[in-house]
Amino acid sequence: MKTSMIHTLWCTLFFVVVNFQVSGQEIPKYDYLEVIVIQKANNSGKVKRIKVEEQQSLEGKQITIKQLEKLGNTSDLLNFMNQANWEFVDRQSIVSEENDPVWMSYIFRKKK
Repeated sequence: MKTSMIHTLWCTLFFVVVNFQVSGQEIPKYDYLEVIVIQKANNSGKVKRIKVEEQQSLEGKQITIKQLEKLGNTSDLLNFMNQANWEFVDRQSIVSEENDPVWMSYIFRKKK
């Protein structure tokens, strides 16, 4: 009886340990994409050009550089990226001279 009880206890303990799963928090992985928007300085932010360099994050994705560079303004860019499930993360601007074009860097991310 004593061996049967110990055997049952060990079996129960074994099944509890086997069924116990340690689940850690998974760190989400993202692809990042930088889109450069060149705007006229003194013309109420009118877009001159959208420039996208070849980036690893575009490989195998639904969007292309040509599609992005055809967009006419920043609101079209933001809407397009939102529809393609890219999340806007940050924007930085570079202004050198008062009448020079403004370079805006838009950063987007997408879960892998």
